[in-house]
Amino acid sequence: MAINEMRAIATFAKAVELGSLRKAAAAQGMTPQAASQALAQLEQHLGVRLLHRTTRQIALTDEGQQFLEAAEPALAALDRALERVRAAKGDIAGPLRIVGPRANFAPVLWPVIDEFCRRHPDVQPDVQLDDTIGNWVEDRVDVGFRIGGPPAEGLIARRLFALQFMICAAPEYIARHGAPQTLEELPMHRCNAFRHPGTGQLMPWFLRVGTEIVQRPFTPTMSTNDGEVELHAVLSGQVLGQLCGYAVAEHIRAGRLVTVLGQHMTDHMGVYVYYGSRAAQPARVRAFIDLVIERLGPDSDFMLSPKELAAAEAAGRKAALNRRI
Repeated sequence: MAINEMRAIATFAKAVELGSLRKAAAAQGMTPQAASQALAQLEQHLGVRLLHRTTRQIALTDEGQQFLEAAEPALAALDRALERVRAAKGDIAGPLRIVGPRANFAPVLWPVIDEFCRRHPDVQPDVQLDDTIGNWVEDRVDVGFRIGGPPAEGLIARRLFALQFMICAAPEYIARHGAPQTLEELPMHRCNAFRHPGTGQLMPWFLRVGTEIVQRPFTPTMSTNDGEVELHAVLSGQVLGQLCGYAVAEHIRAGRLVTVLGQHMTDHMGVYVYYGSRAAQPARVRAFIDLVIERLGPDSDFMLSPKELAAAEAAGRKAALNRRI
């Protein structure tokens, strides 16, 4: 049924209820002319006259009476459905579909979800973490996260914080193998490469050289398509790794990792939250987005400050100096 037919039927029923087509038009937010035209089109579509009408009064025809009796239960059910949706839109309850990357992202996302659920226990999160990019519409996503650049057009995206890529080492690695002093020394070291889960391709390291961002491919000592395995390999001192700041910030602050070749760190990519139009969002979606922006902004714990980066680099130089001594 077309939307104009539904409106015409609603106008017809309201006119009978109020006893006036003019009053029905006002109740429906229509002009009297538009209401009269809608009713005439409905009668033409059905091939029968529904109302006897004069300038002062209206009366049902036999066919109009039959049609009204058949239509009223459906109109009442439709009104209930509309009211239910309007009420649900304002409730912070119901399913919340969240998607995001898999690699090391759970520690970023979970504290926000945990806090949100404590505030709003009637929300049921459905969290899907996957490094492949799905179809936002087909997957019925409410809120998504993405690493790199903003998502495709048609979505609203907000950059949460810069993604710091830095070359990290455990003090144990430097004690055994030393630390590279230049990029040219990297091939002589035990380096890990991340294998993209979607394509299977080894990812190059992104490095800042002067004012440019360059990609440096190499033959790795070790490779993995799992961010947790990569992080543990670096923490255990097996390899050097180029890791993202949100995965290593706590380990650098605790001294479990240091940075090397810090002048080549990049922050050209970011972590984004994306969603559809805020105008039509349920309250639970709006509330979650607001909490995400509050907790994961540029001043979040997942960004290392210039002072912290300098301290991590100094710790790396100290570890290398101690090994030479």
